[in-house]
Amino acid sequence: MKKYLAIAQMQIINNIAYPGDVLGRSVSIAVFLFIFAGLWRTTFIIAGTESINGLTFADMMWYLMMAETLELGRPRTNRVISEQVKNGEVAYILNKPYHFLLYHFWFGVGDSLMRVGTNIGVGVVVAWALAGPPPSLAGWGMALVTLVGAWVLHFCMMALIGLAAFLVEETNSFELIYQKAVFILGGMLLPLDMFPEWLQRIARLLPFPYMMYAPARLFVKPEPSLFWQMLAAQWMWVAVLVFVLALAYRGSERALTVNGG
Repeated sequence: MKKYLAIAQMQIINNIAYPGDVLGRSVSIAVFLFIFAGLWRTTFIIAGTESINGLTFADMMWYLMMAETLELGRPRTNRVISEQVKNGEVAYILNKPYHFLLYHFWFGVGDSLMRVGTNIGVGVVVAWALAGPPPSLAGWGMALVTLVGAWVLHFCMMALIGLAAFLVEETNSFELIYQKAVFILGGMLLPLDMFPEWLQRIARLLPFPYMMYAPARLFVKPEPSLFWQMLAAQWMWVAVLVFVLALAYRGSERALTVNGG
Protein backbone atom coordinates (compact mmCIF):
# COMPACT_ATOMS: atom_id res chain seq x y z
CA MET A 1 0.00 0.00 0.00
CA LYS A 2 2.92 2.38 0.56
CA LYS A 3 3.47 2.97 -3.14
CA TYR A 4 -0.22 3.73 -3.76
CA LEU A 5 -0.42 6.07 -0.76
CA ALA A 6 2.69 7.80 -2.13
CA ILE A 7 0.84 8.37 -5.42
CA ALA A 8 -2.09 9.96 -3.59
CA GLN A 9 0.30 12.04 -1.45
CA MET A 10 2.14 13.25 -4.55
CA GLN A 11 -1.09 14.49 -6.12
CA ILE A 12 -2.17 16.22 -2.90
CA ILE A 13 1.18 18.03 -2.80
CA ASN A 14 0.75 19.04 -6.44
CA ASN A 15 -2.64 20.57 -5.63
CA ILE A 16 -1.32 22.34 -2.54
CA ALA A 17 1.42 23.88 -4.70
CA TYR A 18 -1.27 25.66 -6.74
CA PRO A 19 -3.98 26.65 -4.20
CA GLY A 20 -5.24 29.48 -6.41
CA ASP A 21 -6.15 27.01 -9.14
CA VAL A 22 -8.06 24.77 -6.72
CA LEU A 23 -9.93 27.68 -5.14
CA GLY A 24 -10.65 29.15 -8.55
CA ARG A 25 -12.34 25.95 -9.65
CA SER A 26 -14.39 25.96 -6.44
CA VAL A 27 -15.82 29.38 -7.29
CA SER A 28 -18.06 27.62 -9.83
CA ILE A 29 -20.02 25.95 -7.00
CA ALA A 30 -20.90 29.42 -5.68
CA VAL A 31 -22.11 30.49 -9.13
CA PHE A 32 -24.25 27.36 -9.52
CA LEU A 33 -25.81 27.79 -6.08
CA PHE A 34 -26.72 31.44 -6.74
CA ILE A 35 -28.37 30.47 -10.03
CA PHE A 36 -30.29 27.55 -8.51
CA ALA A 37 -31.33 29.69 -5.54
CA GLY A 38 -33.04 32.15 -7.90
CA LEU A 39 -34.74 29.35 -9.83
CA TRP A 40 -36.00 27.45 -6.80
CA ARG A 41 -37.07 30.55 -4.88
CA THR A 42 -39.22 31.54 -7.84
CA THR A 43 -40.57 27.98 -8.13
CA PHE A 44 -41.68 27.89 -4.49
CA ILE A 45 -43.28 31.33 -4.79
CA ILE A 46 -45.22 30.36 -7.93
CA ALA A 47 -46.28 27.05 -6.35
CA GLY A 48 -47.48 28.97 -3.28
CA THR A 49 -46.05 26.39 -0.89
CA GLU A 50 -43.12 26.00 1.48
CA SER A 51 -42.59 22.32 0.65
CA ILE A 52 -42.55 20.34 -2.60
CA ASN A 53 -42.60 16.55 -2.24
CA GLY A 54 -41.31 16.90 1.31
CA LEU A 55 -38.41 19.23 0.46
CA THR A 56 -38.27 22.90 1.47
CA PHE A 57 -36.26 25.65 -0.22
CA ALA A 58 -33.51 25.21 2.39
CA ASP A 59 -33.48 21.44 1.76
CA MET A 60 -33.12 22.03 -1.98
CA MET A 61 -30.18 24.40 -1.55
CA TRP A 62 -28.27 22.06 0.78
CA TYR A 63 -29.13 19.11 -1.48
CA LEU A 64 -27.71 20.97 -4.47
CA MET A 65 -24.64 21.99 -2.47
CA MET A 66 -23.78 18.35 -1.79
CA ALA A 67 -24.63 17.28 -5.35
CA GLU A 68 -22.43 20.02 -6.85
CA THR A 69 -19.61 19.09 -4.45
CA LEU A 70 -19.72 15.53 -5.77
CA GLU A 71 -19.94 16.58 -9.42
CA LEU A 72 -17.06 19.06 -9.23
CA GLY A 73 -14.94 16.76 -7.07
CA ARG A 74 -15.32 13.50 -8.99
CA PRO A 75 -12.20 12.01 -10.62
CA ARG A 76 -11.51 12.86 -14.27
CA THR A 77 -9.79 9.52 -14.79
CA ASN A 78 -10.95 9.13 -18.38
CA ARG A 79 -9.27 12.40 -19.41
CA VAL A 80 -6.01 11.42 -17.73
CA ILE A 81 -5.96 7.99 -19.38
CA SER A 82 -6.93 9.44 -22.76
CA GLU A 83 -4.09 11.97 -22.61
CA GLN A 84 -1.61 9.28 -21.55
CA VAL A 85 -2.63 7.13 -24.52
CA LYS A 86 -2.35 10.01 -26.97
CA ASN A 87 1.11 11.13 -25.84
CA GLY A 88 2.51 7.62 -25.26
CA GLU A 89 2.99 8.02 -21.50
CA VAL A 90 0.78 4.99 -20.92
CA ALA A 91 3.66 2.71 -22.01
CA TYR A 92 5.80 3.90 -19.09
CA ILE A 93 2.96 3.55 -16.57
CA LEU A 94 2.12 0.01 -17.70
CA ASN A 95 5.77 -0.98 -17.10
CA LYS A 96 5.87 0.38 -13.56
CA PRO A 97 5.63 -2.02 -10.56
CA TYR A 98 2.01 -1.22 -9.77
CA HIS A 99 -1.38 -2.04 -11.23
CA PHE A 100 -2.53 0.45 -13.87
CA LEU A 101 -6.06 0.83 -12.46
CA LEU A 102 -4.91 1.07 -8.84
CA TYR A 103 -2.43 3.75 -9.88
CA HIS A 104 -5.28 5.82 -11.32
CA PHE A 105 -7.52 5.07 -8.33
CA TRP A 106 -5.04 6.52 -5.85
CA PHE A 107 -4.10 9.34 -8.23
CA GLY A 108 -7.82 10.21 -8.28
CA VAL A 109 -8.07 10.00 -4.47
CA GLY A 110 -5.25 12.53 -4.11
CA ASP A 111 -6.75 14.79 -6.75
CA SER A 112 -10.29 14.67 -5.35
CA LEU A 113 -9.54 15.13 -1.64
CA MET A 114 -8.60 18.78 -1.98
CA ARG A 115 -11.30 19.48 -4.55
CA VAL A 116 -14.04 18.01 -2.38
CA GLY A 117 -12.70 19.79 0.70
CA THR A 118 -12.60 23.23 -0.92
CA ASN A 119 -15.97 22.66 -2.63
CA ILE A 120 -17.60 21.81 0.71
CA GLY A 121 -15.97 24.84 2.35
CA VAL A 122 -17.13 27.28 -0.32
CA GLY A 123 -20.51 25.54 -0.73
CA VAL A 124 -21.33 25.64 2.99
CA VAL A 125 -20.63 29.38 3.18
CA VAL A 126 -22.79 30.15 0.14
CA ALA A 127 -25.65 27.76 1.03
CA TRP A 128 -25.73 29.04 4.62
CA ALA A 129 -25.98 32.63 3.37
CA LEU A 130 -28.78 31.70 0.94
CA ALA A 131 -30.83 29.19 2.94
CA GLY A 132 -29.84 29.26 6.61
CA PRO A 133 -27.93 26.76 8.77
CA PRO A 134 -26.96 23.29 7.50
CA PRO A 135 -28.73 19.99 8.29
CA SER A 136 -28.22 17.99 11.48
CA LEU A 137 -25.06 16.10 12.39
CA ALA A 138 -26.81 12.85 11.45
CA GLY A 139 -27.18 14.19 7.93
CA TRP A 140 -23.49 15.02 7.76
CA GLY A 141 -22.53 11.55 8.98
CA MET A 142 -24.77 9.64 6.57
CA ALA A 143 -23.73 11.85 3.66
CA LEU A 144 -20.01 11.39 4.31
CA VAL A 145 -20.33 7.59 4.57
CA THR A 146 -22.28 7.32 1.31
CA LEU A 147 -20.02 9.89 -0.33
CA VAL A 148 -17.21 7.29 -0.24
CA GLY A 149 -19.30 4.77 -2.17
CA ALA A 150 -20.47 7.46 -4.58
CA TRP A 151 -16.85 8.44 -5.32
CA VAL A 152 -15.84 4.81 -5.94
CA LEU A 153 -18.77 4.37 -8.34
CA HIS A 154 -17.75 7.54 -10.17
CA PHE A 155 -14.19 6.24 -10.44
CA CYS A 156 -15.32 2.91 -11.86
CA MET A 157 -17.41 4.62 -14.54
CA MET A 158 -14.66 7.12 -15.38
CA ALA A 159 -12.09 4.31 -15.57
CA LEU A 160 -14.36 2.28 -17.89
CA ILE A 161 -14.72 5.31 -20.15
CA GLY A 162 -10.97 5.89 -19.89
CA LEU A 163 -10.20 2.34 -21.02
CA ALA A 164 -12.12 3.09 -24.20
CA ALA A 165 -9.16 5.36 -25.04
CA PHE A 166 -7.12 2.19 -25.61
CA LEU A 167 -9.35 1.69 -28.67
CA VAL A 168 -10.53 5.16 -29.74
CA GLU A 169 -8.08 7.52 -27.90
CA GLU A 170 -10.60 10.36 -27.42
CA THR A 171 -13.31 9.72 -24.78
CA ASN A 172 -14.96 13.13 -24.24
CA SER A 173 -18.12 12.10 -26.10
CA PHE A 174 -18.59 9.06 -23.82
CA GLU A 175 -18.05 11.24 -20.74
CA LEU A 176 -20.68 13.69 -22.01
CA ILE A 177 -23.27 10.91 -22.34
CA TYR A 178 -22.42 9.57 -18.88
CA GLN A 179 -22.57 13.06 -17.35
CA LYS A 180 -26.06 13.69 -18.74
CA ALA A 181 -27.25 10.32 -17.39
CA VAL A 182 -26.02 11.31 -13.92
CA PHE A 183 -27.60 14.77 -14.25
CA ILE A 184 -31.03 13.32 -15.00
CA LEU A 185 -31.25 9.78 -13.58
CA GLY A 186 -28.70 10.41 -10.83
CA GLY A 187 -30.64 13.29 -9.31
CA MET A 188 -28.06 15.97 -10.01
CA LEU A 189 -30.42 18.68 -11.30
CA LEU A 190 -33.54 17.38 -9.53
CA PRO A 191 -33.91 15.02 -6.56
CA LEU A 192 -35.58 11.75 -7.55
CA ASP A 193 -38.43 12.75 -5.20
CA MET A 194 -39.53 15.24 -7.88
CA PHE A 195 -39.79 12.54 -10.59
CA PRO A 196 -42.92 10.55 -11.51
CA GLU A 197 -43.14 7.27 -9.62
CA TRP A 198 -42.47 5.15 -12.75
CA LEU A 199 -39.29 7.09 -13.54
CA GLN A 200 -38.10 6.79 -9.93
CA ARG A 201 -38.44 3.00 -10.14
CA ILE A 202 -36.42 2.86 -13.36
CA ALA A 203 -33.71 5.16 -11.96
CA ARG A 204 -33.29 3.08 -8.80
CA LEU A 205 -32.49 0.01 -10.92
CA LEU A 206 -29.45 1.81 -12.35
CA PRO A 207 -26.21 2.84 -10.59
CA PHE A 208 -26.64 6.58 -11.23
CA PRO A 209 -28.78 7.54 -8.17
CA TYR A 210 -26.19 6.01 -5.85
CA MET A 211 -23.50 8.28 -7.32
CA MET A 212 -25.31 11.53 -6.58
CA TYR A 213 -28.81 11.28 -5.11
CA ALA A 214 -27.90 9.00 -2.19
CA PRO A 215 -25.47 11.26 -0.28
CA ALA A 216 -27.27 14.49 -1.21
CA ARG A 217 -30.72 13.18 -0.16
CA LEU A 218 -29.43 11.67 3.10
CA PHE A 219 -27.66 14.94 3.83
CA VAL A 220 -30.94 16.88 4.06
CA LYS A 221 -33.23 14.02 5.18
CA PRO A 222 -31.19 11.55 7.28
CA GLU A 223 -33.43 8.47 7.45
CA PRO A 224 -31.77 5.30 8.86
CA SER A 225 -33.81 2.89 6.70
CA LEU A 226 -32.98 4.83 3.54
CA PHE A 227 -29.33 5.04 4.59
CA TRP A 228 -28.92 1.26 4.83
CA GLN A 229 -30.85 0.74 1.61
CA MET A 230 -28.66 3.23 -0.28
CA LEU A 231 -25.44 1.89 1.25
CA ALA A 232 -26.26 -1.71 0.28
CA ALA A 233 -27.17 -0.69 -3.28
CA GLN A 234 -24.00 1.39 -3.61
CA TRP A 235 -21.64 -1.42 -2.73
CA MET A 236 -23.58 -3.97 -4.76
CA TRP A 237 -23.00 -1.74 -7.80
CA VAL A 238 -19.35 -1.25 -6.78
CA ALA A 239 -18.87 -5.03 -6.86
CA VAL A 240 -20.56 -5.29 -10.29
CA LEU A 241 -18.58 -2.40 -11.81
CA VAL A 242 -15.24 -3.58 -10.38
CA PHE A 243 -15.85 -6.99 -12.02
CA VAL A 244 -16.75 -5.33 -15.34
CA LEU A 245 -13.75 -3.01 -15.03
CA ALA A 246 -11.38 -5.95 -14.52
CA LEU A 247 -12.73 -7.71 -17.62
CA ALA A 248 -12.59 -4.49 -19.66
CA TYR A 249 -8.99 -3.86 -18.63
CA ARG A 250 -7.87 -7.33 -19.70
CA GLY A 251 -9.51 -6.88 -23.10
CA SER A 252 -8.48 -3.28 -23.76
CA GLU A 253 -4.85 -3.89 -22.77
CA ARG A 254 -4.50 -6.30 -25.70
CA ALA A 255 -5.95 -3.71 -28.11
CA LEU A 256 -3.71 -0.81 -27.04
CA THR A 257 -1.64 0.96 -29.68
CA VAL A 258 0.97 3.25 -28.11
CA ASN A 259 1.70 6.64 -29.68
CA GLY A 260 4.48 9.11 -29.04
CA GLY A 261 8.01 8.49 -27.84
